[in-house]
Amino acid sequence: MRRLLMRGLAVLVVVLAALAAWKWDEITRLRAVLTLFDEDRIVANFSRMDAAFLSRPVPVAGPALPLPEGPAMTLPEGAGDWIAERAVTGLVVLKDGVIVHESYHLGTSAEDLRISWSVAKSVLSALYGILLAEGAVGTLDDPVTRHAPALAGSAYDGATVRDVLTMQSGVTFNEDYLDFNSDINRMGRVLALGGSMDGFAADLKARDRAPGTGWQYVSIDTHVIGMVIRGATGRTIPDLVSEKLFGPLGLEAEPRYLTDGEGVAFVLGGLNLRTRDYARIGQLFLDLGRADGRQIVPEDWVLASTRPQAATAPGAMGYGYQWWIPPGSTEGEFQAQGVYGQYIYVNRPAGVVIAVNAADRGFTAEGVDARNTAMFRAIAAAAR
Repeated sequence: MRRLLMRGLAVLVVVLAALAAWKWDEITRLRAVLTLFDEDRIVANFSRMDAAFLSRPVPVAGPALPLPEGPAMTLPEGAGDWIAERAVTGLVVLKDGVIVHESYHLGTSAEDLRISWSVAKSVLSALYGILLAEGAVGTLDDPVTRHAPALAGSAYDGATVRDVLTMQSGVTFNEDYLDFNSDINRMGRVLALGGSMDGFAADLKARDRAPGTGWQYVSIDTHVIGMVIRGATGRTIPDLVSEKLFGPLGLEAEPRYLTDGEGVAFVLGGLNLRTRDYARIGQLFLDLGRADGRQIVPEDWVLASTRPQAATAPGAMGYGYQWWIPPGSTEGEFQAQGVYGQYIYVNRPAGVVIAVNAADRGFTAEGVDARNTAMFRAIAAAAR
């Protein structure tokens, strides 16, 4: 009997070892995701997201858009404390297309590919605007199911492209990053374990309100924009971004997109770029979609997407087509924004672009957004 028991245990060990080897990549990614925001790991993780998720490169041919260096500006009073308090890892300031400040912190470097989080949403919006002008994706008032039929019968059935661009889909979605069981964190685990983002979106069935009748920030709305683009063009987002946006603009390092298990780009937050390349995107939008004498993003789309388009609360941040407009903004002041302190701030009247990457674990604290906006405006004023 003892011999049989030992033999059975040996077989069990072999089976468990085989299962562990078979699922080792998934186990490793899940562990990385579960510790992604730990205090002692977050800075390094945000510069090495390919270790936590599947990813693919975005080819970029040609030289980078020049960013010459000018005389260094003096940062405004309190900037040093702000950099430390907000765990800023990269800060690049452009004035009239010239670098007037560049610094890296917490052991990071200029060569790091830094996670965009929701700054990627604004990049996808730019791609959509290009394809819309080309007639490749229908109209803003098309139902999303026209090009993403997998969404028929889901909470997105009946929503238009305009609804998802403005975060007015009405879909029920818990965006609380600090709640382990929230929809946004469930989505992250689907991504880490090699699941399907398309399937995750199609499985959402509940609505808080009818599409187009109210604003609520729902990150998965941006994935639906990606589904529409892929369905309409028959092409991948990385290939289109490379051809239509990053290639013509010119970046200094090859970006990476995180992907799900089907190789679909994580378009709502999975872009990884150098901080200088985030600044290049900001300069493109400051210059109304033009770079190096070439119109890359249609000017009318730049203007429309960076003006309030959604019914956000009075006095709160405005929302365009996947771009944010800070309260009290002047015309031409807007930003792309991602969790944990990622920003591309554009102030066209001042001729200033500010690209920020950070690992700010306190980003949800009351007043942080307002203090960040105040610092951006102070930097813009000091750069004049």
